[in-house]
Amino acid sequence: MSTVNMLEAKTKLSKLVEAVESGAESEIIIARNGKPAAKLVPLDAAPKQKRRLGLARGKYPPLDFEAFQALDAEVEALFYGGATKEK
Repeated sequence: MSTVNMLEAKTKLSKLVEAVESGAESEIIIARNGKPAAKLVPLDAAPKQKRRLGLARGKYPPLDFEAFQALDAEVEALFYGGATKEK
């Protein structure tokens, strides 16, 4: 990890990006007035999280097609107002 000041980063930006892309530097800190202001890291440095499918499995009761269709009147009443029709 190296630190460069803002002026140096402006003049050598392409070389700094190349150093990070190639792996010569893992990250570069850009400082303003001696205080860290930004971090230059490669895009692949962010950990990729795997998607977990089926997180809601077992949390909701099964709903068959007829039961799903029966909810149409209730949803319509919620959108347009009025009493719900129960069957």
